[in-house]
Amino acid sequence: MAAKKNEQHPLRIEGYGSAGEGGARLEGQAVFVKGALAGEICQVQLLKVGKSAAWGRVTQVLTPVPGRQSPDCPRYPRCGGCQLRHMTYAEELRFKRQKVQDALQRIGGWTGRVEKIHGAEAPDRYRNKIQFPVADGPRVGFFRARSHEVIDAEDCLLQPLAATRLREAFKLWMERYQVPAYDERVHGGLIRHFYVRVNQRGQSLCAVIANGTDLPHQEELVQALRRAEPDLAGVVLSVNQEKTNVILGKTHRCLWGRDYLEDTLCGLTFRLSVPSFYQVNREQAEVLYGRALAFAGLTGRETVLDLYCGIGTITLVMARQAGRAIGAEVIPAAVEDAKANAARNGVTNAEFLCADAAQAAQTLADRGLRPDVICVDPPRKGLAPAVIDAIVQMAPQRLVYVSCDPATLARDVKRMEEQGYVLQRAEAVDLFPRTAHVETVVLLSQQKPDDTIEIDLDLGELDATAAETKATYEEIKAYVWEKHHLKVSSLYISQIKRKCGLEVGQNYNLSKSENPKVPKCPPEKEAAIMDALKHFQMI
Repeated sequence: MAAKKNEQHPLRIEGYGSAGEGGARLEGQAVFVKGALAGEICQVQLLKVGKSAAWGRVTQVLTPVPGRQSPDCPRYPRCGGCQLRHMTYAEELRFKRQKVQDALQRIGGWTGRVEKIHGAEAPDRYRNKIQFPVADGPRVGFFRARSHEVIDAEDCLLQPLAATRLREAFKLWMERYQVPAYDERVHGGLIRHFYVRVNQRGQSLCAVIANGTDLPHQEELVQALRRAEPDLAGVVLSVNQEKTNVILGKTHRCLWGRDYLEDTLCGLTFRLSVPSFYQVNREQAEVLYGRALAFAGLTGRETVLDLYCGIGTITLVMARQAGRAIGAEVIPAAVEDAKANAARNGVTNAEFLCADAAQAAQTLADRGLRPDVICVDPPRKGLAPAVIDAIVQMAPQRLVYVSCDPATLARDVKRMEEQGYVLQRAEAVDLFPRTAHVETVVLLSQQKPDDTIEIDLDLGELDATAAETKATYEEIKAYVWEKHHLKVSSLYISQIKRKCGLEVGQNYNLSKSENPKVPKCPPEKEAAIMDALKHFQMI
């Protein structure tokens, strides 16, 4: 009998889904259970039953595991900011490492192992940028999970205490002067978001995102914020009068102080304006970029290309150990910030161009640029096929891929493998403790014949196979090219013949390398060779 909505069942939780929900099975169907931990037996109420999966919630933990803890936030799990506060941090790291491992194996087809996950020394109060949505009330806080309902939040364990103090002063200003909140349903009202950025030194920068070009009682707001936070560096008005879910407006005006902060990352100083992209966890970003630099294997002579460079953080980190570094970014303001950051840090071997990743990679490829190392840190959607094509055309020896989404990373790893790149190493870095997000850095290397195996060919054996095989290697190659328009090597043909149980000669010699790495026949070429073997009645 098929499971039905609202039924309750005792289920053993076998693992985790990508968002940290427990994974179980009921009558052969996958069930994803929010709030359940791997290894537990839970009483689960089914909330939704689909054709291939069901979703439920825990009504009682029948057999808990040591990885469970009592949530330390009164708004959890109503608030959508955290997903994992019912887990110990050790269990969270175990889940995240496995999440990356599963994606690379199941989607990417990788048989290796994620070497480690770098956990945070401070899993709380790490965020250096907070954007509070504002609603009628006023309510200044965070969105309820999977909704646009604003939950008023006096504090958040992910944000620094400076943001807590500034948020309280801002809310009191709205209350005292009856400043209306924005209502997205009617595109009316004024205040959309309140923004706080904090640097390593404890200085703060505030921005008010408004559906208008001016604020009432502006001076009173500035004074209230300055009293709340003595290390306040500036207050900015961001004008957003569009019907959009985009938070920041396109124009920014400084109301008091300065419109930027400076912060130090990996020994470099960066200037951060309100719209500047900057990793929200500075300490863990240093770990992430340090691992990317280690994977790049720079000696001081290489040319490095950094796609999706933002304000130039990775580019400048790489430039210090490279001969030349080039960053590409589509946002003009970010490119100007990157150039200024290079000048501010005295980095003279870095240059930046304004173009999207595909255009930049293709432009540089057309110029004949052959970078030794390419580094990519794309948005969640990963690399577009055009970007992958341009990277392959430039043929870097190494590709360092920094990813915020293991699934799209794994998809792109598979695509790069089909173009001759092999995943060598993978590590995870926890930039977002208490949430289901995890960063990954991987190293892919170009697999060239000279790098993998030395081959001694016996042409006689290649061209005159045993009589019962019915076709020579050259005839198989010709058939595959004519029908499938694919070039296949004798090595690939030998691999597939062995796979089919056919006898082959000793066509290559592995004795010259202690640990030879043999290129593996790609799936599409394997299918073409199989077709040829069937055509020649060899199988």
